[in-house]
Amino acid sequence: MEKLKIGRISLDGIAMMAPLAGVTDSPMRRTVKKMGASLVFTEMVSATGLLKSPGEARSFHYHLLSAHPEERPLAVQLFGAEPELMARAARLLAETDADMINVNMGCPVPKVVRRGEGVALMKDPERVRLMLAEMRKAIAGVPLTVKLRSGFAPELINAPEICRIAEGEGADAVIVHGRSGKQGYAGRADRAVIRDCVKAVKIPVIANGDLKTPADVASVMSETGCAGAMIARGALGNPWIFRAIKNPGAPRPDMRERKEMILWHFSMIDQVYDQYDAGACMRKFLVWYSKGIPGGIELRRELSGIKNKAAALEAVDKFFSHEESHPAGQGDGGLREGILI
Repeated sequence: MEKLKIGRISLDGIAMMAPLAGVTDSPMRRTVKKMGASLVFTEMVSATGLLKSPGEARSFHYHLLSAHPEERPLAVQLFGAEPELMARAARLLAETDADMINVNMGCPVPKVVRRGEGVALMKDPERVRLMLAEMRKAIAGVPLTVKLRSGFAPELINAPEICRIAEGEGADAVIVHGRSGKQGYAGRADRAVIRDCVKAVKIPVIANGDLKTPADVASVMSETGCAGAMIARGALGNPWIFRAIKNPGAPRPDMRERKEMILWHFSMIDQVYDQYDAGACMRKFLVWYSKGIPGGIELRRELSGIKNKAAALEAVDKFFSHEESHPAGQGDGGLREGILI
């Protein structure tokens, strides 16, 4: 079994779950860990919000940090533009038992970029250098990683340079998404940039972008020489991808296992949210869980009527009690290879 070491943390596997805003809450992190993800990340947390927001706003940022022991090791992803604030926030998180700090230099959302945060940082290598130097001093001994893109724009590709800066300032690993910030999620991730980053540094380089199947992971590792893989959209509704990456001989989930996983995931959601927030969260995940399985289209047509957790659980029971009326080949076309593992 392949392993990966980042700073003082030895991971049991090379596939990790990407931080996704509005997705990788505690229930989702526990779900993918159950299926073999070696490392999970919080949703991105604002350094400014953590340190300066008043009352309820600050509570929201602390809510993003809520975690269960089963999620360990847990990386907290920070975003911000000011080196001093990022260092203070990192110190606070390290003192409250974060296992790893990750710096977001890849978010392409316009409101984030306008503040000089996320992928906008890649336009200012000297600010990156100062930020990482300050953060490294603030959290000596705690693994520090950076998640970045190929560059801010297709004409500004500088990921290898940023990786060298990160290594020089004491970062323990870098995670490289092979698209530029301007690309967003359009086009294809450029593996050549990831390969160039691997050649540029000695610390682990983790590949990210367009990794939706175990075959994708195997090919990116072969083509780039990267040390690991970060799965994002490929894990939505498909936590089994981590099991398949870790153990290529593992069986694909049948309908019974799918139902059990959905109910287990929903039980975790029920522990974290009130009935209405839980219902909305369950509805969101049912959209993903229903893709690629017989009858999935019919289930998604009913989701607009789900207003609370009771309605969500009823929809799951109704769907799976009628699974025999949705033979493979109908609905979403059966259990499609490359969509659900």
